[in-house]
Amino acid sequence: MPETDLALLIDAARGAGEIAQRFSGPKARVWDKPGGQGPVTEADLAVNDYLEGHLRGARPDYGWLSEESADTGDRLASNTVFIVDPIDGTRSFIEGSRTWAHALAVVRDGKVRAGVVYLPARDKLYAADAGQGATLNDAPIRVGGRAALEGAAVLAPKPVFAPEHWRHAVPVMTRGFRPSLAYRLGLVAEGRFDAMFTLRPSWEWDIAAGALILSEAGAVISDRRGLDLRFNNAHPQLDGVVAANPALHAELTGALA
Repeated sequence: MPETDLALLIDAARGAGEIAQRFSGPKARVWDKPGGQGPVTEADLAVNDYLEGHLRGARPDYGWLSEESADTGDRLASNTVFIVDPIDGTRSFIEGSRTWAHALAVVRDGKVRAGVVYLPARDKLYAADAGQGATLNDAPIRVGGRAALEGAAVLAPKPVFAPEHWRHAVPVMTRGFRPSLAYRLGLVAEGRFDAMFTLRPSWEWDIAAGALILSEAGAVISDRRGLDLRFNNAHPQLDGVVAANPALHAELTGALA
């Protein structure tokens, strides 16, 4: 059994990748979740079953929050929980794209203590242990140093550039996008983009693992109003997400309405 939580998450993420890649995305069985919550595939469910068995088998006293498990609220009685998205970017998986990820985190007293974001189809494994820095495929990573919002390369959905979301004129930025929120966080952590932000309510399982990876890479990550993120909430959603190096994060949150 892995001795540390991070080692356990890495082992579980690699096992999840092996399972997911046995399914052919475009041929995998797909169902629509109730309430317009999007699609789920047989691969999501198989990975979820594996992760719950593997992780909780190793840490039976930890609570459990996953996109693909019914949330009974029992986790609220635990000071330490697993927060997991079996496949972040399910639509990409269905399309046969490589841009989907497994996102696994251990949260203690509302703070992420270990996190892994793994893209098996791209052979990219981001990892972080609280206070120990962040890595990509075992190599240290660091957020970029750009301080100016004008001209920054950002990962964000198109609707956030509507004028009503900004205090003044919309800054001129270079926009990119990836369907996996967890991957967006990783890309900022490794310095390939200057910032990422989304103003919509965001599920904790999309964010938890990447939040630690980003902060350990030197970034600041907050909700849309600049407030610190806490996890394992009774309703597991956050009020948007903004992430960048400290100077750029201040510029971005100050510019948003």
